[in-house]
Amino acid sequence: MIPNCPDKNELELICIIVNFGLGSKTIKIAKKHGVSGGTIFLGRGTIKSRILEFLELNDARKEIVLMIADKTTAAQALEILNKELAFHKPNHGIAFTISVSDLLGSSSCKYNDSIEKRGEENTMYQAVFTIVDRGNAEDVIEAANKGGARGGTIINARGSGIHETHTLFSMAIEPEKEIVMIICKNDLTDSIVSSIREQVNIDEPGKGIIFILDVNKTYGLFK
Repeated sequence: MIPNCPDKNELELICIIVNFGLGSKTIKIAKKHGVSGGTIFLGRGTIKSRILEFLELNDARKEIVLMIADKTTAAQALEILNKELAFHKPNHGIAFTISVSDLLGSSSCKYNDSIEKRGEENTMYQAVFTIVDRGNAEDVIEAANKGGARGGTIINARGSGIHETHTLFSMAIEPEKEIVMIICKNDLTDSIVSSIREQVNIDEPGKGIIFILDVNKTYGLFK
C-alpha cells in the first residue's frame, strides 16, 4: 500500500543526464515543482564528433538523475527543467520519461489527487540498455555507432548471475559491469541492437544482456 499515490499506473520514471556537478541542482529544481526527490549516480557520456575526438573532449563525466512522479507533475517539472537547464541547447543535457508499472517502498511520495489524462505520449524514441563486463562498453558504443547511434552514456555497476561469479582464494567475486544507455529513434533500434549483438557476441553465455524500453517524452535530443 503506497500512501498518497492514487493511481500507480500514472507514474513515470524521469531520467535526466547532465554534466558533472549539475545533478543536485536538477533535483533541487524538480523538488520545487512537486517531485519528492531523486537519486544521482555517475556515468560518462560519449559523443560521435570528429572535432571533439580531435580535441579529446568526446568522453565526459556525467550525472544521471532518476526521479519518480505522476505524469502531470513529471510534465510540469520537465518543462521548468528544460527552461532552466537549457536542454534545447547542444551539450546541455537530455531528459526522457518511461512509464512505471508499480512502485514500492516510497513512503514519502506525494502526488496530485487529480491526475490529468493526456493523449498518446511520444513513442518516437526508445532506450536501449546493454550490460557488459567492465572494459567492453567502448565496443558497445562503437557497434552502436555503426548501427546509427550518435553516442551513449556509460554507467559503472556490478553483476551477479550464473555466468558472473568467479572465485579468488575460495571467496566469491562479483565482476564489475558497465551499463550503456542509448536513446535512439524507433526506426534505428533494430539496426543498433543487431550491430551490438554481432560485434559484442551478446548471445554467448556471460557476454551481457540487452533490453529496450519505450520512451514517452524527450528533451535535448538533436539530429
